[in-house]
Amino acid sequence: MMRELHEMGNEIARNWWMVALRGAFAILFGLLTIAWPQLTVVVLVALFGAWALLDGISAFIAAWRSAEAKQTWWPFLVTGVLGVGAAIVTWVWPQITALSLLYVIAVWAIASGALQIAAAIRMRKVITNEFWLALAGVGSVVFGLLVLVFPGAGAIGIAWAIGWYAILFGILLVMLGFRLRSMRPMATSTGGAVPA
Repeated sequence: MMRELHEMGNEIARNWWMVALRGAFAILFGLLTIAWPQLTVVVLVALFGAWALLDGISAFIAAWRSAEAKQTWWPFLVTGVLGVGAAIVTWVWPQITALSLLYVIAVWAIASGALQIAAAIRMRKVITNEFWLALAGVGSVVFGLLVLVFPGAGAIGIAWAIGWYAILFGILLVMLGFRLRSMRPMATSTGGAVPA
C-alpha cells in the first residue's frame, strides 16, 4: 500500500504540468467570464463547456498514465467523465437557462471537489503541501453548495461568481502543479520515493 502511494506520488510529480495546465485553463475561463460579465447565457455555456472539456481531457490523460504505471487511476477517470459529461450537457443543450447551467456547474464542482479532497487525503503521506489540492477541493465543494443554496442571483452576479471561483480554483491548481514540479528532482534523487 505504501509503495503504491509512493509510486503514485512519483507519477504525479512527473506529470506536474498537467495539474498546472488544468489550473491555467480554469484561470483563462475565469478571466474571460469576469472581463465580459454581460455575456449571454449561450456564450457563458460555451465557455464553461470548453473549460469542462479541457479539464476532463486532462483528467483522462492522468487516468491513462496512472493505469500504465499500474497505479490508482479511477479518481482521475471519474473526474474526466464528470468534466466531459458537463461539457456535453452544455453543448447538447445550448439554450440551457442560467439556473439550469448553475445546477450543472454546482454538481460538477461538488463532485470534482470531493474527489480532490479524497485524493489529497490519500496523498498526504507521499507528497508535501498536498493541502493545495485539498483546498481546491474544499473551494469547489463550498462554491457548489453556495450555488445550490443561493441560485437566485442575477446574470451578472452568476458570471462574476463563476469567474472568481474558476480563477481561485485555477490558482490553487497552478500552485500545486509548480510545487509538484519542485518535488520532481527529489523523486529522482531519492530512488523514486517522494519524501513525505
